[in-house]
Amino acid sequence: MASSGAAPAEADEVVREFGPLLRVYKSGRVERPLVAPPVAPGLDAATGVDSRDVHLGDYSVRLYLPPSAAAAAEGGKKLPVVVYIHGGGFVAESAASPSYHRFLNTLAAACPALGVSVEYRLAPEHPLPAAYDDCLAALRWTLSAADPCVAAHGDLARVFVAGDSAGANICHHLAAHPDVLAANGGGARRTLKGAALIHPWFWGSEAVGEETRDPAARAMGAGLWFYACPETSGMDDPRMNPMAPGAPGLDTLACDRVLVCAAEGDFLRWRGRAYAEAVAAARGGQEGVELLETMGEGHVFYLFKPDCDKAKEMLDKMVAFVNAP
Repeated sequence: MASSGAAPAEADEVVREFGPLLRVYKSGRVERPLVAPPVAPGLDAATGVDSRDVHLGDYSVRLYLPPSAAAAAEGGKKLPVVVYIHGGGFVAESAASPSYHRFLNTLAAACPALGVSVEYRLAPEHPLPAAYDDCLAALRWTLSAADPCVAAHGDLARVFVAGDSAGANICHHLAAHPDVLAANGGGARRTLKGAALIHPWFWGSEAVGEETRDPAARAMGAGLWFYACPETSGMDDPRMNPMAPGAPGLDTLACDRVLVCAAEGDFLRWRGRAYAEAVAAARGGQEGVELLETMGEGHVFYLFKPDCDKAKEMLDKMVAFVNAP
């Protein structure tokens, strides 16, 4: 991600660093040390899923078509659609990252489902709300069935949004967005069949569960958010804290069902659990809201250890969620 050419020593001074996700130099050069080189779309030998990229201006999507799609189409059936939004703190990762490409191949084959993985613009080059805007545009594009593959194979009555970390944050934003709420044309059916939030990145000024109560530590936990979203009102910005006073009502989410995945070793665990409980309370009970808590694992572990038993358990949960009536 570094710019080409040598830079003076002074210009190469690191001025901002956020763990392995992002390193910003005085010269303006940006590095993303954790991000692996992108992989090209195409036929996946392990799953038989075929993928291709569709460029749509500021953003693009990578479509994943499982091998069962052809037989389904011959039988007059279409597949559920999963619009997936990758994580990376709004500043890193890509739909073309090896870990996400592998996961989408696996998920598309296992459901089976038509996968739509969104390649959105990243901060700091494109501060928020660019990522939100791109993902909203991608969801609108999907719902329009403008692409022949989506039109032929996607069941638009069974559209799901799913994502991890910052991507899960964006999923909530989409499910709460007025345009998505109105996309059903005023009918009784909600626009989305479901939303799956994996280890969602939410935060707030007040601690929930066993989160740290120390104000300085809480401010540090939100540091990347402030950097990615310079226009934010703070830690209780409804985009970062959907349970904050004044945030859109959780009872109006444009999805029939909600799945929240949390991990025991993730500092965001308590926030994810609180979100699931708040959505259930807003809907008058637990019906339509599921919480999967994975013991002994950390944040987005399934991307780093895709073959472990707990990753398979989470995949099975997502497959059941997508295929539930």
